[in-house]
Amino acid sequence: MKAGLVALHFPRPEHRDEMISRVHRAAEVMAAAPGCLAVDCWVSEDHQAVVTTGQWESERALRAGFAAVRMAGVDFDYDERESRPRQVFALASA
Repeated sequence: MKAGLVALHFPRPEHRDEMISRVHRAAEVMAAAPGCLAVDCWVSEDHQAVVTTGQWESERALRAGFAAVRMAGVDFDYDERESRPRQVFALASA
């Protein structure tokens, strides 16, 4: 069963470009992981949220992709650079 993920990140304005850069780096690593079908980065029209999307062949592939990103040293930390907690939606194919 395919697995998907949508995450909304809310960087403070002074950290928006950095957040987008971190997300793009994570997407590069994740896209190369076996079982990753698609990853992308979006910015809301009001520029308040950086939205990440991904699709994997399975939940196992999703976990492996995130492990590859951590192993690559990509910064996934939630901290004061974000104005509010992330919203993460895990998805499963219907």
